[in-house]
Amino acid sequence: PEDIKMLSKQFQNKPITVEVESQHSASQIEQCFYEVDKRQKDEALVRLLGLHKPSHAVVFCNTKQTCTDVMEFLRSHKFMALSLQGDMEQKQRDQTLVRFSNRSVSVLVATDVAARGIDIDDLDAVINYDLPRDPDVYVHRIGRTGRAGKEGLALSLCLEYERPRHELISSYQAGAIPFKRFNDLPESSDVPSKPAMVTLSIDGGKKSKIRPTDILGALTGAIGLDGKDVGKINIFPFATYVAVSRDLANQALKGLQEGKIKGRRFQVRRL
Repeated sequence: PEDIKMLSKQFQNKPITVEVESQHSASQIEQCFYEVDKRQKDEALVRLLGLHKPSHAVVFCNTKQTCTDVMEFLRSHKFMALSLQGDMEQKQRDQTLVRFSNRSVSVLVATDVAARGIDIDDLDAVINYDLPRDPDVYVHRIGRTGRAGKEGLALSLCLEYERPRHELISSYQAGAIPFKRFNDLPESSDVPSKPAMVTLSIDGGKKSKIRPTDILGALTGAIGLDGKDVGKINIFPFATYVAVSRDLANQALKGLQEGKIKGRRFQVRRL
């Protein structure tokens, strides 16, 4: 306390400036707009994902129905995609966010309302399937990538009548954003690679006094997984989710189903 008082007196009449580095900035994010016809939007999205191959991407849509339609289209093209919507039940929302954050799913299709409060580390790309009307919303969306000094990617699909929004957003950011066209996107015939991880769901959680060390111990003990093959472990009151390497998912699932956690058997399934 005496040291603090002395420091207070010392700097009482000597103001100092403290600078805090922001988590992200537009300069760390590569941005590009693509003008497309409405009928080209789905194909343009697939081409963007095929061109840049992000392992972790959020696709923003303006309505819940569009989210569902885009998710189903991506799945039909072999992408591991889930949608996040505002009217989802809490359990379903939790499972969706867990699977995306632990890299069991590559693409999350969401509305702004549903994505509010989401904080995902190392997000490779943000794609605006639908452009927002408000530049602030655009900045908030793309700010989910390029964090903590890392580079990010923000791509936007733009209809012809939406060109003024591109100009408004460029002006808002005080810098021109590149503008290209659908034909600038190369076709991609590659089959999307599957996510590195798979999520296993255990029907027991905090109420059963399960801890992360219990799950890790079970997987690396009798089941024989290496610690590097076990990803995030999320424990909720009545459920636990653990990410495991895809090529060892069946071994892990069988081991947890046949073994015990804290001396008890729990139902385990693959999401």
